[in-house]
Amino acid sequence: MTAPLPDVPGVEHTFVDVGGLRTHVALAGAGDPLVLLHGWPQHWWQWRHVLPRLAEHHRVVCPDLRGLGWTDAPSCGYRPAVMARDVLGLLDRLGVRRFALVGHDWGGLAAYLVALRHPGRVRGLVAINTANPFTRPTPGTLLDGARLWHVLANATGPRFAGEVIPRWALRHWVHRAGTLPPEDRAVYLRQFDDPERVRATVRYYRGLAAREIPAILAGRYRRTPLTVPTLVLAGDRDPLLPVRGMSGFGPRAADLRVKVLEGVGHFPATEAPDAVAGHLLDFFAALSDPPTPGGTARGRAPAAGPA
Repeated sequence: MTAPLPDVPGVEHTFVDVGGLRTHVALAGAGDPLVLLHGWPQHWWQWRHVLPRLAEHHRVVCPDLRGLGWTDAPSCGYRPAVMARDVLGLLDRLGVRRFALVGHDWGGLAAYLVALRHPGRVRGLVAINTANPFTRPTPGTLLDGARLWHVLANATGPRFAGEVIPRWALRHWVHRAGTLPPEDRAVYLRQFDDPERVRATVRYYRGLAAREIPAILAGRYRRTPLTVPTLVLAGDRDPLLPVRGMSGFGPRAADLRVKVLEGVGHFPATEAPDAVAGHLLDFFAALSDPPTPGGTARGRAPAAGPA
């Protein structure tokens, strides 16, 4: 994407080659690494309101997922498992071994897979308004599926994925419209001026409809227990996902906590940034690793290279 990067004080930007994928990452602060994975139709900038507080305590790493923001939009790879590999590849390039992890929406599903498949690398996981990967095909969950009509709309092709649904989502998935004004929506919508990023959205949602949702309902992820300490943050006014759909893990999660954000829609980091930042800091502070000999925290992220 050729649009200029929006400015956030204290944030550095760099581009990292991750297996041939030119990946944009925003970095801020110092301390133990904290990785933030955004959702659709957003990019790293969705974290701008929580970044200042988080950067006081952490080295915050905010990548753009493939096909979104300023990261390359290749012709393939729009699956949560590939996104998870992208994230781990980026962190390997940055020299980050162990980290705290936060994911929202699509980024949340990628974060779950990182935690399920590489639990030794994840200190703790926070999933924000993200579908539960252990969802079962009950009558309730099947009825809730009607809320996800945008999945099929985006999968139909570029007209909906590039012109109609992103604008609808940014206007109607917030509970209080004033928290995401037109000038902020425009920052996200600029990425859809690029036909390659529109095609990326179509590929994301075609794969979600044809492969990922059937696989989740068939129990693909229920075979693996979630051993990483996990906090679910759920906006109670999310038009896409009811609270029960985000938090009904049953016995698969060893250490699960749920916080309901009242009066919040699908974008909590935008709608209630102070509450989100507070929950993240409290949760990860309680999980702090002890220092290694010499006083250096484990898994510390290095400073960014040249942009």
